[in-house]
Amino acid sequence: MDLKQYESRTSRPIQAKVPDFQRHERLKHVLFSQQFNTGLLNHLARVATNIRALAKSRDGHIWLSQLLPHKRAMLYFTQASTRTFLSFTAACQILGITCNEIRDPKVSSEYKGENPLDSVRMFSSYFDLIIMRSVIANFAECCAYLMNDLERSDQRSVPIISGGAGTDQHPTQALLDMYTILRTFEFTSPQDSSLRTRFAELQSRYPSLTKGPADKTYCFCGDIGRGRTVRSLSVLLSLYENVTMIFVAPDHDKLRLSGDLKQFLISRKVKVIETEDLREVIGEADCLYMTRIQHEHDKPEDKTFFDELDMSRYTLTPEMVGRMRDYTPIMHPFPRNEEIPFEIDKDPRAMYFRQARNGMWIRAALIAYLFDMDGRIMSKHAEMFSDYQSYNEGVLA
Repeated sequence: MDLKQYESRTSRPIQAKVPDFQRHERLKHVLFSQQFNTGLLNHLARVATNIRALAKSRDGHIWLSQLLPHKRAMLYFTQASTRTFLSFTAACQILGITCNEIRDPKVSSEYKGENPLDSVRMFSSYFDLIIMRSVIANFAECCAYLMNDLERSDQRSVPIISGGAGTDQHPTQALLDMYTILRTFEFTSPQDSSLRTRFAELQSRYPSLTKGPADKTYCFCGDIGRGRTVRSLSVLLSLYENVTMIFVAPDHDKLRLSGDLKQFLISRKVKVIETEDLREVIGEADCLYMTRIQHEHDKPEDKTFFDELDMSRYTLTPEMVGRMRDYTPIMHPFPRNEEIPFEIDKDPRAMYFRQARNGMWIRAALIAYLFDMDGRIMSKHAEMFSDYQSYNEGVLA
């Protein structure tokens, strides 16, 4: 695939690219974590929470499904995916969007030699949104430039959402991870009352604890260097004040924290700590983000290193969980291997299945936002949930 026509644009710093993927100060394409700021993250989180509240009732579910029934989405996933693909499909269905898919280029005209850029342009003729995952790191970005060029020449152009690009960025995984963190660090409980709150109880044990993502220590463990989820989430977390990030990884060029990401985080005033043993830092984490070792990227010359690697340093155990803070969520982008045993799943801090479900809601919110439906969702939520029971206790006094 020849993408040289875009190389002057793809080689720019990310912040120089961000304006190209906006329209009227709103996102047009979604490719990088750097496109989000705290205000937009909070807004999308509120939209996602409103969608999940509306979807709980039959009337709300029907109303959501009638928002975008005139839109069609192409899910163009030529790299393996389960959760991202299915949650995007479910997100589209929530909003009434019709979905089609290509998951194997061998069943498309690419098998006959068609340039994938031609394929994407053809998809834009039939569909209103293209959600894509490719093994080629900058392919989604080039497709966004293609759509921009078409728009400038008054031809049909549609939004591009990256569902993961090579080993570099996975912006919507970072978005769902951030949504999970925002919800978790609200520290609320259905049992909260004027007499007691969960947050007050936690503060009695951890006096310096605050609500929200700021003033927290985030621990990432596993395949840090090849983990696009770690890279993407750490970029978003760097938007918050007084953040510490601990990176636990084997001492290997491919696995440890990359120099460019480390320098970026330091430039954002993040305190960065690196270590090779999770057991040494497990009690310091306000949030634990586990990842698997991505052996599919191994080379033959790596075999000896992995054969001799002590994986217990990067594996969570019940004993280690027992030393964690009471409120620390355990997150994982999945799939998992041996780094989180099944017995930990029943711990209330195990957040990874809820984290995956959150992906459906926040991706629905993102798609609604791209089609300017977020305001309607906020208004509908306010309309449906504005009526409260008045107990009129004054008349009994």
